[in-house]
Amino acid sequence: MPRKSKGIIMYLAMFGLLIVLLFAMMSMDKPVSTMKYYEVLDYFKQGKVEEYQIDYDNGNLTMKIEGKNQPVEYQLASISQFNEDVKPYIDQYEQTNDTTFKRNYLPAKEPSLISALLPTLLLLGGMAVLWIFMMRQAGGGGGKMNTFGKAKPKPVEDGRRVTFQDVAGADEEKEELVEVVEFLKDPKKFNSLGARIPKGVLLMGPPGTGKTLLAKAVAGEANVPFFSLAGSDFVEMFVGVGASRVRDLFKEAQKQAPCIIFIDEIDAIGKSRDSRYGGGNDEREQTLNQLLSEMDGFDASKGVLVMAATNRPEVLDKALLRPGRFDRRIIVDKPDLKGRIDTLKVHSKDVLMDDTVDLEAIGLATSGAVGSDLANMINEAAIAAVKDGRKVVSQKDLFEAVEVVIAGKEKKDRILSKEEKRTVAYHEVGHALITALKKNAEPVQKITIVPRTMGSLGYVMQVPEEEKYLMTKDELMTRLVTLLGGRAAEEVVFDTVTTGASNDIEKATQIARAMITQYGMSEKFGLMSLETVESKYLDGSARLNCSDETAAMIDDEVKELLKECFEEAKKLLSENRDVLDEIAKYLYEKETITGKQFMEIYRKVKGIPEPVDTSHMTISEKVAESVSFNEDGSYSSTVNQAPPAPWEHPQQTEAQQPSPEQTDKDVPAQNTEKEEDRNTEQ
Repeated sequence: MPRKSKGIIMYLAMFGLLIVLLFAMMSMDKPVSTMKYYEVLDYFKQGKVEEYQIDYDNGNLTMKIEGKNQPVEYQLASISQFNEDVKPYIDQYEQTNDTTFKRNYLPAKEPSLISALLPTLLLLGGMAVLWIFMMRQAGGGGGKMNTFGKAKPKPVEDGRRVTFQDVAGADEEKEELVEVVEFLKDPKKFNSLGARIPKGVLLMGPPGTGKTLLAKAVAGEANVPFFSLAGSDFVEMFVGVGASRVRDLFKEAQKQAPCIIFIDEIDAIGKSRDSRYGGGNDEREQTLNQLLSEMDGFDASKGVLVMAATNRPEVLDKALLRPGRFDRRIIVDKPDLKGRIDTLKVHSKDVLMDDTVDLEAIGLATSGAVGSDLANMINEAAIAAVKDGRKVVSQKDLFEAVEVVIAGKEKKDRILSKEEKRTVAYHEVGHALITALKKNAEPVQKITIVPRTMGSLGYVMQVPEEEKYLMTKDELMTRLVTLLGGRAAEEVVFDTVTTGASNDIEKATQIARAMITQYGMSEKFGLMSLETVESKYLDGSARLNCSDETAAMIDDEVKELLKECFEEAKKLLSENRDVLDEIAKYLYEKETITGKQFMEIYRKVKGIPEPVDTSHMTISEKVAESVSFNEDGSYSSTVNQAPPAPWEHPQQTEAQQPSPEQTDKDVPAQNTEKEEDRNTEQ
């Protein structure tokens, strides 16, 4: 049990014991009554009470009952109420017998000083214990670092030190932090030239990109104490605690200089004081004001560096971001292909892998993944290998781990009916077939109709051939057609639709809306920016910057764009129905097929010859294999042909269009008639 929890339990136990003792003292002399109050009144009503006595000190009633040798005792809850209840019976007795009823009253004893003060002393003692506990939690214990959960600064141990070698996929970010490390190692070198190191470094980026790891690496490289705190550590239910903790933190940090103060999730206390972002919290604003004051007041030349991390930079207060506080802002974004490969190498250095493992292929398949995702994939692959009784991790394990992270594990207990299984097969093949028929589409790696734990009944895994940072309008249109290919296949084959395309429709709608409102790819709205992306590092939600009438027009434009792409998907699948049926039948039987198997069936049905493996050929053999002869006797080759310059836009004629024998994909010619008709309609 943590030390802090033990202290809380001890204080609560002591306070509870004091309360129990207090009640025990108050009820020490009170006897236990076995009679009921109405039985006592019945004795008086029936006239069986010969005499009684009341002790005003403890409320004890002693009665002499007719026919009983021993007196009867009862503990009165209220003496005044008892006197009022028995008065009619006593008056009746005295009128009937013309005599006074025998009764005796014992006055209350004068309490001793100790007994009188004991309950008060016990209560005050309990309150004192509670107050001491509250003050220790609130920081009243002499300004010690236990106000931060007793997290005292410790020099970085060599055996556990994190360095830049442990951080992969963030080369540019590490370069910006190298000079910070140099300053922490030798502040005098910079001070001699009049250079001023930044007081604060703000790390911004999506969750899991390694912001905290970078801060630890800076401390590890400089070998200085590292204060790691979360923004929520400053927030308590007691007023003034946050500001007090900020003061104590900077005071202790200056004693340990050079050192690093790292505040994770700084948006918890650094949120803008504007009411738009939830301003109006006096306690949080007081903490923020104290942080601003401390960052202005401390001497940066002593070697105290404040680092902070957040994934919500848009909500931070402007005063916190100005020069002199957080001078340098570093974006720690999702890694690119090289960064993902390097990250995979770092996390797999302690994992035994066989010769089939190709981390570059895994890097291509994990576009958009962050460092934590990649580390999880490596771990899932190692777990899968252990479960299978193998001592090394294979490429198959890694790809399955990618699927587990993306779509979840196979849900083998979910049994689909034959009709549902057939529908899912056509749905997924509809997606895959579009990628083979359209250019600019990412090639298919795997098709499966095995249900997954995240809710999908099947999916198509696509792996890009290269890392891309820009997407053309044609590529986005191709993606829309591909997403709607599943619903189109259902309508073409079964003449009905199912609920299985809900996620596809959601993604297609997001892309279509972004094309119109953010990318300026709409002929109706032109280059207008109609949406602003907020929380780009989290959910990427967008906010419309237009009137309600324009918003309705945007909805109509999105609807027309999706309808156009859906009709194109139906047209492509209807024209290639024989390929759709053949691949769907094969997928129905096998449940999972690879991209290679998919393309083999596609080429077989389309009559396209299999490509020759040129990986082990010489240059001359590759040229000979790639030569194609024209009808006029001329020839051309695809080997060592320089691509056109990016600023050149050569107009391809029909003779220059690739033939089916030159490509793995059947690239349809441009349908100019359809484009002209669409422009005419607009």
